[in-house]
Amino acid sequence: MTVAPITIEPMQAKYNPQISRLIVHGFRGKFQKLVNKNDDELALFFEKLFDHFPTEPASQRMVALQEGEVIGTISIKWKPESDMNQKQGLPPLKSFDRFGKWSLFKMLLGLHLLDHKPQAGVCYIADIVVHPDHRSKGVGKLLLQWAQHFAQTETHLDTLSLHVVGSNPRAKHLYELLSFQTQSQHNSFVRHLLFKEPKWYYMVLKSK
Repeated sequence: MTVAPITIEPMQAKYNPQISRLIVHGFRGKFQKLVNKNDDELALFFEKLFDHFPTEPASQRMVALQEGEVIGTISIKWKPESDMNQKQGLPPLKSFDRFGKWSLFKMLLGLHLLDHKPQAGVCYIADIVVHPDHRSKGVGKLLLQWAQHFAQTETHLDTLSLHVVGSNPRAKHLYELLSFQTQSQHNSFVRHLLFKEPKWYYMVLKSK
Protein backbone atom coordinates (compact mmCIF):
# COMPACT_ATOMS: atom_id res chain seq x y z
CA MET A 1 0.00 0.00 0.00
CA THR A 2 1.44 3.35 -1.04
CA VAL A 3 1.58 6.01 1.66
CA ALA A 4 0.44 9.45 0.52
CA PRO A 5 3.24 12.04 0.53
CA ILE A 6 3.47 14.72 3.21
CA THR A 7 3.99 18.29 2.03
CA ILE A 8 4.96 21.37 4.04
CA GLU A 9 3.10 24.47 2.88
CA PRO A 10 2.45 28.03 4.16
CA MET A 11 -0.57 28.59 6.35
CA GLN A 12 -3.79 29.67 4.59
CA ALA A 13 -7.04 30.95 6.09
CA LYS A 14 -8.89 27.83 4.92
CA TYR A 15 -6.81 25.77 7.37
CA ASN A 16 -7.78 27.88 10.41
CA PRO A 17 -10.35 25.39 11.78
CA GLN A 18 -7.98 22.41 11.44
CA ILE A 19 -5.01 24.30 12.89
CA SER A 20 -7.11 25.55 15.81
CA ARG A 21 -8.20 22.04 16.74
CA LEU A 22 -4.65 20.78 16.29
CA ILE A 23 -3.32 23.37 18.74
CA VAL A 24 -5.96 22.31 21.26
CA HIS A 25 -4.84 18.69 20.83
CA GLY A 26 -1.25 19.69 21.49
CA PHE A 27 -1.70 22.10 24.39
CA ARG A 28 -5.04 21.12 25.90
CA GLY A 29 -3.51 20.52 29.33
CA LYS A 30 -2.13 24.04 29.61
CA PHE A 31 -5.28 25.79 28.40
CA GLN A 32 -7.65 23.78 30.54
CA LYS A 33 -5.65 24.79 33.60
CA LEU A 34 -6.50 28.37 32.66
CA VAL A 35 -10.17 28.08 31.73
CA ASN A 36 -12.92 25.53 32.20
CA LYS A 37 -13.62 25.04 28.49
CA ASN A 38 -14.03 21.94 26.35
CA ASP A 39 -12.12 21.19 23.14
CA ASP A 40 -14.78 22.69 20.85
CA GLU A 41 -14.85 25.98 22.79
CA LEU A 42 -11.06 26.23 22.86
CA ALA A 43 -10.80 25.43 19.14
CA LEU A 44 -13.35 28.14 18.33
CA PHE A 45 -11.34 30.62 20.41
CA PHE A 46 -8.19 29.96 18.37
CA GLU A 47 -10.09 29.97 15.10
CA LYS A 48 -11.41 33.47 15.83
CA LEU A 49 -7.94 34.54 16.95
CA PHE A 50 -6.48 33.35 13.63
CA ASP A 51 -9.28 35.11 11.74
CA HIS A 52 -8.45 38.45 13.39
CA PHE A 53 -4.65 37.99 13.48
CA PRO A 54 -3.70 35.78 10.50
CA THR A 55 0.00 36.63 10.82
CA GLU A 56 2.32 38.52 13.13
CA PRO A 57 5.19 40.69 11.95
CA ALA A 58 8.41 38.70 11.45
CA SER A 59 6.72 35.31 11.73
CA GLN A 60 5.68 32.34 9.61
CA ARG A 61 3.35 29.39 10.18
CA MET A 62 3.60 26.26 8.07
CA VAL A 63 1.33 23.22 7.87
CA ALA A 64 2.08 19.58 7.15
CA LEU A 65 -0.51 18.21 4.73
CA GLN A 66 -1.37 14.66 3.74
CA GLU A 67 -4.20 14.14 1.24
CA GLY A 68 -5.49 17.63 2.02
CA GLU A 69 -5.64 17.03 5.78
CA VAL A 70 -3.59 19.14 8.20
CA ILE A 71 -1.57 16.66 10.27
CA GLY A 72 0.97 19.04 11.78
CA THR A 73 1.98 22.67 12.12
CA ILE A 74 4.95 24.78 13.15
CA SER A 75 5.13 28.48 13.94
CA ILE A 76 8.39 30.43 13.92
CA LYS A 77 9.24 34.04 14.68
CA TRP A 78 12.32 36.23 14.73
CA LYS A 79 13.32 39.73 15.75
CA PRO A 80 12.19 42.27 13.13
CA GLU A 81 15.04 43.98 11.33
CA SER A 82 13.15 47.24 11.86
CA ASP A 83 11.24 48.40 14.95
CA MET A 84 8.64 50.10 12.74
CA ASN A 85 6.27 47.13 12.69
CA GLN A 86 2.62 47.78 13.34
CA LYS A 87 1.51 46.87 16.84
CA GLN A 88 -1.35 44.40 17.17
CA GLY A 89 -4.18 45.37 19.47
CA LEU A 90 -6.81 43.32 21.23
CA PRO A 91 -9.31 41.36 19.12
CA PRO A 92 -12.91 42.67 18.99
CA LEU A 93 -14.45 41.46 22.25
CA LYS A 94 -17.86 40.86 20.66
CA SER A 95 -16.34 38.08 18.57
CA PHE A 96 -15.68 36.15 21.78
CA ASP A 97 -19.01 36.76 23.56
CA ARG A 98 -19.71 33.04 23.88
CA PHE A 99 -16.29 32.45 25.38
CA GLY A 100 -16.86 34.83 28.30
CA LYS A 101 -14.92 37.96 29.22
CA TRP A 102 -13.12 36.45 32.20
CA SER A 103 -12.07 33.35 30.25
CA LEU A 104 -10.98 35.56 27.36
CA PHE A 105 -8.87 37.68 29.72
CA LYS A 106 -7.17 34.61 31.22
CA MET A 107 -6.47 33.07 27.81
CA LEU A 108 -4.98 36.28 26.42
CA LEU A 109 -2.92 36.72 29.59
CA GLY A 110 -1.69 33.14 29.35
CA LEU A 111 -0.73 33.52 25.68
CA HIS A 112 1.07 36.77 26.51
CA LEU A 113 3.09 35.06 29.25
CA LEU A 114 3.99 32.21 26.89
CA ASP A 115 5.10 34.68 24.22
CA HIS A 116 8.86 34.92 23.70
CA LYS A 117 10.68 37.73 21.93
CA PRO A 118 13.80 36.27 20.29
CA GLN A 119 17.09 38.08 20.10
CA ALA A 120 18.65 39.16 16.82
CA GLY A 121 19.81 36.19 14.73
CA VAL A 122 17.50 33.69 16.45
CA CYS A 123 14.66 31.85 14.74
CA TYR A 124 12.34 30.89 17.61
CA ILE A 125 9.93 27.97 17.33
CA ALA A 126 6.80 29.30 19.01
CA ASP A 127 4.90 26.03 18.67
CA ILE A 128 5.09 22.71 16.88
CA VAL A 129 2.20 20.22 16.97
CA VAL A 130 1.54 16.90 15.27
CA HIS A 131 -1.94 15.36 15.14
CA PRO A 132 -2.25 12.48 17.66
CA ASP A 133 -3.11 10.02 14.85
CA HIS A 134 0.09 10.86 12.98
CA ARG A 135 2.72 10.90 15.71
CA SER A 136 5.86 8.74 15.44
CA LYS A 137 5.67 8.98 11.63
CA GLY A 138 8.37 11.61 11.15
CA VAL A 139 6.00 14.58 10.74
CA GLY A 140 7.59 16.57 13.56
CA LYS A 141 11.05 15.90 12.14
CA LEU A 142 9.95 17.18 8.71
CA LEU A 143 8.62 20.40 10.28
CA LEU A 144 11.83 20.91 12.26
CA GLN A 145 13.92 20.28 9.13
CA TRP A 146 11.90 22.96 7.35
CA ALA A 147 12.60 25.40 10.19
CA GLN A 148 16.30 24.57 10.13
CA HIS A 149 16.45 25.10 6.37
CA PHE A 150 14.62 28.41 6.76
CA ALA A 151 17.13 29.61 9.35
CA GLN A 152 20.04 28.44 7.18
CA THR A 153 18.85 30.32 4.10
CA GLU A 154 17.96 33.60 5.84
CA THR A 155 21.12 35.71 6.09
CA HIS A 156 20.04 37.43 9.32
CA LEU A 157 19.37 34.14 11.18
CA ASP A 158 21.91 31.68 12.54
CA THR A 159 20.21 29.86 15.44
CA LEU A 160 17.04 27.87 16.11
CA SER A 161 15.56 27.96 19.60
CA LEU A 162 12.54 26.74 21.55
CA HIS A 163 11.19 26.20 25.07
CA VAL A 164 10.33 22.82 26.58
CA VAL A 165 8.46 22.33 29.85
CA GLY A 166 10.22 20.33 32.55
CA SER A 167 7.28 17.92 32.76
CA ASN A 168 7.90 16.71 29.19
CA PRO A 169 11.26 14.90 29.25
CA ARG A 170 10.28 12.92 26.15
CA ALA A 171 10.12 16.09 24.03
CA LYS A 172 13.37 17.37 25.54
CA HIS A 173 15.09 14.09 24.68
CA LEU A 174 13.75 14.25 21.11
CA TYR A 175 15.19 17.73 20.63
CA GLU A 176 18.51 16.57 22.07
CA LEU A 177 18.57 13.76 19.48
CA LEU A 178 18.17 16.51 16.85
CA SER A 179 21.26 18.30 18.32
CA PHE A 180 19.41 20.95 20.33
CA GLN A 181 21.26 21.85 23.51
CA THR A 182 19.89 23.28 26.75
CA GLN A 183 21.16 26.83 27.10
CA SER A 184 19.31 27.77 30.27
CA GLN A 185 16.63 26.67 32.72
CA HIS A 186 13.92 28.98 34.02
CA ASN A 187 11.70 28.63 37.06
CA SER A 188 8.66 30.85 36.71
CA PHE A 189 6.28 31.41 39.62
CA VAL A 190 3.66 33.01 37.37
CA ARG A 191 3.74 30.19 34.82
CA HIS A 192 3.55 27.70 37.67
CA LEU A 193 0.54 29.55 39.06
CA LEU A 194 -1.28 29.62 35.71
CA PHE A 195 -0.14 26.42 33.99
CA LYS A 196 1.20 24.30 36.89
CA GLU A 197 4.50 24.22 34.97
CA PRO A 198 7.30 25.79 37.07
CA LYS A 199 10.32 24.53 35.11
CA TRP A 200 11.10 25.50 31.50
CA TYR A 201 14.19 24.68 29.39
CA TYR A 202 15.44 27.03 26.69
CA MET A 203 17.14 24.97 23.96
CA VAL A 204 19.17 26.14 20.96
CA LEU A 205 20.56 24.71 17.74
CA LYS A 206 23.13 26.52 15.63
CA SER A 207 21.97 26.41 12.02
CA LYS A 208 25.15 27.85 10.51
